[in-house]
Amino acid sequence: MTLPVSDVRVETRRNRIVRLALGRHHPFPYRAGQHVLLGDHGQADRRPYSIANAPVHAARDGALEFLIQVVEDESPGPHLRRLERGTRVDVEGPAGNFTLPSDSDAHTARYLFVGGGTGIAPLRAMAWEVLETQPGARVSLVQSARTPEELSYTAELRALATAGRLSLLETVTRAAADGGWTGSRGRIDAGTLAPLFSPGALCFVCGPDSLVEDVPLVLASLGAKDVKTEHWAG
Repeated sequence: MTLPVSDVRVETRRNRIVRLALGRHHPFPYRAGQHVLLGDHGQADRRPYSIANAPVHAARDGALEFLIQVVEDESPGPHLRRLERGTRVDVEGPAGNFTLPSDSDAHTARYLFVGGGTGIAPLRAMAWEVLETQPGARVSLVQSARTPEELSYTAELRALATAGRLSLLETVTRAAADGGWTGSRGRIDAGTLAPLFSPGALCFVCGPDSLVEDVPLVLASLGAKDVKTEHWAG
C-alpha cells in the first residue's frame, strides 16, 4: 500500500518522528513490536522500520508512527530521499515476531523493556499497548543513549513515570553537551536492571548489537527466564 507522510517532527539531532496517514487503509492490523518495509513510492529499495505507536493508538489516530534516523541532508538514505509532508511512501508488511504474548494475564503480568537508539520504537509501542489494554500490569522501561540529547520520547515517558504508570530509567554512556545530566551513566549492568526486574517478568530488549548481546546475559544473571530480543541499529 502507499501512504502519505502526514507529519514530521524533530525528536533528537538525528531522529525524526514520522507519521503516515492510513486513510482508506484504516484500520491497519498489526501487533505491537512488528515492523514494516518503507521506501519512496515506485522504487524497489525498501528498508525495515518498527512501528512506534501501539495498535490501539493507530486505530484511534488513523496513522502509523515511526522513529527514523536521518543524516545531515534530512534523508534516511536512498530508500527515503526526503521526509516531508505529502511525500508518498510504499509500505509492505507488517512482519516480525518481536511481539507481546497473546495470552498475558492482565492482572499479574510484569514487563521490562530495555532499548537503545531507535530500538526504543517497538518498545514504546509495546509499553503503550500494555498500559492501554492491561491495567493490572507492571511496566518498567530502560532507555540507553550515548548522550541525554539522543534519548527519544523523553517528555512522554517521563510524564508516564510521574503519573505512576510505569517505572523509567534513562542512562547515558557519554557526558551531556551542557554538562547538566544528573541521571544514570554507563553501560547497562546488573546494578542498572536489578531495581526494575522482578521474578517472572517478561523482558524485551531492542537496540544495537552490543546492547542486544550484553543485556540478556545480565537479565539471565538476575533470574530472567523469558527474554525476547531484536537487533535494531541507529
